[in-house]
Amino acid sequence: MRKKNIFITGAGAGIGAATARLFAEAGWRVGLFDRDFNAVTMLAREIGHDRAMAGSLDVGNPKQWHSALDGFVHWAGSLDVLLNNAGILYSGAFEQTTLDDHSRTMLVNVNGVLNGCHSAFEHLKANQHGARVINLSSASAIYGQSNLASYSASKFAVRGLTEALDNEWRNHNIRVMDIMPMFVQTAMVTNMDAGSIKKMGVHLSAEDVAKVVYKAATANRRLAPTHWPVGLTSKALYHLSGMTPDPLNKLINRWLGQH
Repeated sequence: MRKKNIFITGAGAGIGAATARLFAEAGWRVGLFDRDFNAVTMLAREIGHDRAMAGSLDVGNPKQWHSALDGFVHWAGSLDVLLNNAGILYSGAFEQTTLDDHSRTMLVNVNGVLNGCHSAFEHLKANQHGARVINLSSASAIYGQSNLASYSASKFAVRGLTEALDNEWRNHNIRVMDIMPMFVQTAMVTNMDAGSIKKMGVHLSAEDVAKVVYKAATANRRLAPTHWPVGLTSKALYHLSGMTPDPLNKLINRWLGQH
């Protein structure tokens, strides 16, 4: 059976690291890329250097993307899945969050995904078996979340890009999908200041999300959905958003966001 290869951003911890371990256990070769080079180096050592390659990558820097992808494909032989996982979150009142923090959110969460998709296109297109891009979106891309305004906006952008490219790139035998979890037990939600996390709680682990990433990477290409909500709450909100009137969606999400 042909070896498959996945390139993971934000692989040093949390969802990225959990996904790397799961794919490696399933026999994939994994590219571990993160700004924290020490973290991915340790993870590569844990997984085994025959199955894992570690590299430094700032997703906001397009030049670093090209170098990282070229190096990975040279090592692995092909690119089957690009997982755009790297992301950051600032919570709290919009006006009390600095513009620098809002801009940083967009740089990492939006430009990082744009850079990855654009830089990886030729490698993805060259895969004769068909390739996939999997973007980490969020349940915050279902309806804008109070006290998570720029984070929510960034994930709406990821959702829109995913939908557009999934249609556009089918001509090149490339599927593009996104993963939409509610809050996950990672460092990102530590001390998060938003009413929604206090009301909804944190019920998902990084391993829960990794399992859905694996399903998206291995599901039937033609039948696989574009969006993959993770967990009962996210699935319920996703499906209800398409059925309930907009004023009701607004009221529900206003209540969720209140402290």
